Amino acid sequence: MQNAAPAVKAAPVDFGALKTRQQAAWSSGDYAVIGTTLQIVGETLCEALDLRSGAKVLDVAAGNGNVTLAAARRFCEVTSTDYVPELLERGRVRAAAEGLPIEFRVADAEALPFADGSFDAVVSTFGVMFAPDQERAAAEMLRVCKRGGKIGLANWTPEGFIGQMFKTMGKHVAPPAGVKPPPLWGNPARLSELFDPQQASVGWAKRDYVFRYRSPAHWVEVFRTWYGPVLKAFAALDAGKQAALESDLLALAGQFNRSGDGTMVVPSEYLEIVIKRLN
Repeated sequence: MQNAAPAVKAAPVDFGALKTRQQAAWSSGDYAVIGTTLQIVGETLCEALDLRSGAKVLDVAAGNGNVTLAAARRFCEVTSTDYVPELLERGRVRAAAEGLPIEFRVADAEALPFADGSFDAVVSTFGVMFAPDQERAAAEMLRVCKRGGKIGLANWTPEGFIGQMFKTMGKHVAPPAGVKPPPLWGNPARLSELFDPQQASVGWAKRDYVFRYRSPAHWVEVFRTWYGPVLKAFAALDAGKQAALESDLLALAGQFNRSGDGTMVVPSEYLEIVIKRLN
């Protein structure tokens, strides 16, 4: 009888290299084209948090500033951060157009350049969920939030439209080995792992954001042109495989579409999360 071969130990994930590639992906295209359509999510998150005027708020992985602007409209003192300077500039332009006093700062969600307990509230809409080292990003948000303060998140769920979009792309372009899928941030069980119940009380509610486009084909065209992860997925494939990915994305949109008139009206489930730091 032969002995079983020893198990091969998986190589450790090089988060630094992965983050460099990820940053390049988010710097490609122009996320702001999609980001501005999601503004309502930032507004409703601020209401869920019951933000008070004068509160110090940190937006992590802010993109072009949806929840940043929503908090500033409520007269909070907002610091908006992202590791893509071009996206912060888009947020800065939006803030200037409304005359909102906001501090913009380049920062990594996994190494926030702020002292412990600096903020009354820490927020992120469809942003921090894409940090490759999920545990570290969660720990950083908790660290910079003061005791008794709140963390507010909007995260796509694995079962919803965008969660399924990433699953569909993963069948065509393999995701990074050893890295947990971003939509797990929209799973309540995963949230309990990321935020220790001894340190934080986690509350959540399921919500839908509705994508409205001229047609499913219009949605695919916008996302493959402007949304970094989709743009990069198509760029990694030859023409034939691009056609197969496009076909699968159109089929997915058709599965979720409830317009009934040729346009695209697709609800995408996300978790609206309010976390209170206990100690």
